[in-house]
Amino acid sequence: MIKAIFQRDETGNISSFDLSGHADAGEYGSDVVCAAVSALAISATNGIDALAGVTPTVKTDERAGGYLAVELPLYITQEQNNISQVLLENLLLGLQAIQAEHTENISIQTLKK
Repeated sequence: MIKAIFQRDETGNISSFDLSGHADAGEYGSDVVCAAVSALAISATNGIDALAGVTPTVKTDERAGGYLAVELPLYITQEQNNISQVLLENLLLGLQAIQAEHTENISIQTLKK
């Protein structure tokens, strides 16, 4: 199962997300749930860098795979934050749509500081 954890700061903004695990919804290389989650997460992360002009902290586990952690820097402009929040909220919505169809393959938590 893929576990997604979103962390919100005291203002309600998403400050980070972690994705871990494997969907196990199909054979390796043919798992559409994994592919969808990966595409959404990588797109959001790349968008934060390219569109908001913010370089987030990114951690992956390249040996085991199935792990991505992304955290926004503490000090960014309001405009950078606004763009980042749209991308992160869209990621969360996309993952929730996947979860609605594949409840046994993905779980999502949103935590507040």
